[in-house]
Amino acid sequence: MPLNSYYSNTISAFVQEDPEQVRLRLVDNGGNEPEQKMAWIEEIDILQSALLPFAQEEGRIIFEYSIPRMGKRIDVVLLLRGIVFVLEFKCGAKEFLRGDAEQVIDYALDLKYFHEESANAHIVPILVATKAKESEMIIQTSAYSDHVYTPILSNSQSLAPTIIKIADEVKGSVINLSDWERSNYQPTPTIIEAARSLYAGNTVEDITRTEASGKTIRRTTEFVKRVVRETKESNGKTICFVTGVPGAGKTLVGLNIAFLLDDEYRSQDGENNAEAVYMSGNGPLVKVLREALTLDKIKREEEKTGKKPKKEDAEREASTKVQGISDYRERMLHKLDRDRVEQQRIIEINPAQSKWTERNGHAEPEHIAIFDEAQRCWNNPKIADWLHRGGSYGNKMKIDNFPMSEAEFLIWSLNLRPDWAVIICLVGGGQEIHDGEAGIGEWIRAINERFPEWRVCISDQLQGDAYEKGNTREEIAKIQNRDIYSELHLSVSMRSFRAERLANWVEHALHFQVEEARKEYKQLISKFPIKITRDLNTAKRWLKQQARGSERYGLIVSSKAARLRPLAIDVKRKINVVNWFLGDKELVSSSYFLEDTATEFDIQGLELDWTCVVWDGDLRYTPKGWNFFEFNGGNKWNNIKKADRQAYLINAYRVLLTRARQGMIICVPEGSPDDHTRLPEYYDATYNYLKSLGIEEI
Repeated sequence: MPLNSYYSNTISAFVQEDPEQVRLRLVDNGGNEPEQKMAWIEEIDILQSALLPFAQEEGRIIFEYSIPRMGKRIDVVLLLRGIVFVLEFKCGAKEFLRGDAEQVIDYALDLKYFHEESANAHIVPILVATKAKESEMIIQTSAYSDHVYTPILSNSQSLAPTIIKIADEVKGSVINLSDWERSNYQPTPTIIEAARSLYAGNTVEDITRTEASGKTIRRTTEFVKRVVRETKESNGKTICFVTGVPGAGKTLVGLNIAFLLDDEYRSQDGENNAEAVYMSGNGPLVKVLREALTLDKIKREEEKTGKKPKKEDAEREASTKVQGISDYRERMLHKLDRDRVEQQRIIEINPAQSKWTERNGHAEPEHIAIFDEAQRCWNNPKIADWLHRGGSYGNKMKIDNFPMSEAEFLIWSLNLRPDWAVIICLVGGGQEIHDGEAGIGEWIRAINERFPEWRVCISDQLQGDAYEKGNTREEIAKIQNRDIYSELHLSVSMRSFRAERLANWVEHALHFQVEEARKEYKQLISKFPIKITRDLNTAKRWLKQQARGSERYGLIVSSKAARLRPLAIDVKRKINVVNWFLGDKELVSSSYFLEDTATEFDIQGLELDWTCVVWDGDLRYTPKGWNFFEFNGGNKWNNIKKADRQAYLINAYRVLLTRARQGMIICVPEGSPDDHTRLPEYYDATYNYLKSLGIEEI
């Protein structure tokens, strides 16, 4: 486990210590890169001078304090007069860059949100560009009144008077100096942050919100590792079904297992003989995770070696860890005897299309396949129709009469291995937004009918109502080789107070539980603002005003929100999800620019800090319940009458309304009496209903 810091001492001891001894302690703990060594020398010199006026006071200085969730370290933390100073040094810099200012406020916010001893402290971020011109010192808290100050800009000469002025003017709170550094750190990382942190070698405990959630994830991970070990030793085949309460971290478990098992078996065997791969049918999630891991790998290698690796090499490594189910499926489909499939509906390998190896047989290299949201695998009609039309691969993959569901084909693919294999199905309940999703019962049916020799390890919660689609209970009862384990259920949510309250509020709102929604809203708004407006420009301004540092914001809409084009929102325009989620504020296609808009398909499984949900006429409130509509592409809205398609639309709005981490604004347009497709009555009742839940209008 990485050290919390590379150097920590009282201020009085630090200002008297030999600078070379300070540097050596930093080098011993943090490495010997020449550029970093020179930066530390300059920082030590500046700070020993700047802190001399405080040599007789109680205080503490900490170099390179770890922020595991972000995979970074704060250059310097000063604990002085009840104030937490967060210092980011840019040695040799001649100007103050916006990105650097965002970095230091990000550190301050991370301490405020997730560091227990800093929750009520006054936190002052300072950007020190050592050779920049002196900047006007403005000491002010943010608009939130949460004791986090706006970043202060300083050069090497002005740092001392800056610290003196802040220490004199800011009335800090009581900080226990001995407790601060060993304080509980309880983060709620986004899945992108979690993947980056695990990929960089941090543990689940470093990036989970509470000790309980960390223990639960560790327990499930260790249990799955034991199952893998037993399966390998017995040369068998096993499938595990992992369930969890909302927000428990099923995806995090999957990524954790994929990264851990690769490393563990590589170190034991000298080569990696137990390749593990995390797979998801969520295309946007896979693209964003791959790019995030690629960029993170490049950055870490460059910082470590001083040389920037080739992006294609980093991409190749990331793609072996995180794959789309469609990519895996395509490789297996290419190996099939297509004539046998189309003429006899029999799945067989065509030896001319697949080279047999003693280790893999005709299977892919991975022994361990982790399928996220396994209940969303396609049923046979869906995948057969998709392949009949050539899928996303074009005519080269056009196959008629495909006989299997997606779940059955994936088990068949792993079953080709001549040695051993493990499938880990991460199972969620609700939030289905696609037709043709088979449910977890389809996996178990395939095992019962085609692969009864497989060992089946089931969460003790899998027979609950949330997983019933596909006759799950009846199929489970038929399994011959079945074991049920409580260790395969994640019982503790990782979500923050805000997210838990938000999920409750959304459920009440969507089910017309007005009084419950009002009560939940009152509990929620002190830490998670929710606003409503009828003007999109007002909503955009609000987003920009709320976000601090690099907090990400964006516009999100239902995929059936077809009549927002007069507001310059076109759901048929496909966004570049990588740019939208990872691009900076200068990139037109990033979420920050508030031009490109994500739908539920783009954002499911991902999050933003601040969102604007733009509500179209597809889902309309009436006193008798929701009315469901789909625009016909020409001149009118058509009623959606099928219950499952109505459920998909409700789930789409459930996804949209739960994507924000910090706060949300809902924009319900006014419509236009001159446009029969956007009449005010399509929107007014919905707006008034949402306002009746207590949401503040701006």
